[in-house]
Amino acid sequence: MDIGNKVAIVTGGGSGLGEATAIRLAEGGARVAVVDLNADAANAVAEKIGGEAFAIDIADAQAGEKAVAQIVAELGTPRILVNCAGVGTPMKILGKDGPLALSAFEKVVRINLIGTFNMLRLVADAIARDQEPGDGKQTQGVIINTASVAAFDGQIGQPAYSSSKAGVVGLALPAARELARYGIRVLTIAPGIFLTPMLKILPDEALESLGRSVPFPPRLGEPEEFAKLALHMIDNDMLNGEVVRIDGSIRMAAK
Repeated sequence: MDIGNKVAIVTGGGSGLGEATAIRLAEGGARVAVVDLNADAANAVAEKIGGEAFAIDIADAQAGEKAVAQIVAELGTPRILVNCAGVGTPMKILGKDGPLALSAFEKVVRINLIGTFNMLRLVADAIARDQEPGDGKQTQGVIINTASVAAFDGQIGQPAYSSSKAGVVGLALPAARELARYGIRVLTIAPGIFLTPMLKILPDEALESLGRSVPFPPRLGEPEEFAKLALHMIDNDMLNGEVVRIDGSIRMAAK
């Protein structure tokens, strides 16, 4: 699908993978809605790329509905959704003070999985209601969700994160199968260790060590490499219902 003049929504678009993807989409001629919980970050990226900013909690049903309705009214029907919003708070099932608080586990799942599904359902509905004319073989919309290699290689300290990302992986095929009748393709990217704001707080020595743990290339991934893959997925109509790892062939150790 050609992204030129298409309306695209990028969640988590205020930084990291989302920001890089929003920039690449805008460079390709898309009209980008930058969605992020951080209003300042969303506004900064939107201003940089000539897009529109929307500061919402993607896991809030009403906030999501209002934002998508506003995007449709102001920009047009979104044909592209890239879900990058997420959190990766480390936590153990059994800590020094006892079992993990259920609320802490629930928060991660709510943002990473429920938030992803919330935006998927709303954008899919908008596309289904506004079908472009064609022969029934043309892509009407593309939805890309972000999982993680932790969905497959979950480490100690990642029970909530791995569970939430495994849920995102499990969403790809049933969503692609159901939404095929509307010409909507659904894909998932599972990144390895990328240089995002969550990692940039680490000292240089720690970042270099993490990079050396990647077989090849022996470095951290760049957000722009994630964005390149997302744009290829949008362009290639035969990609559907698939989960693609982009990780330099790393397989995470137990801890």
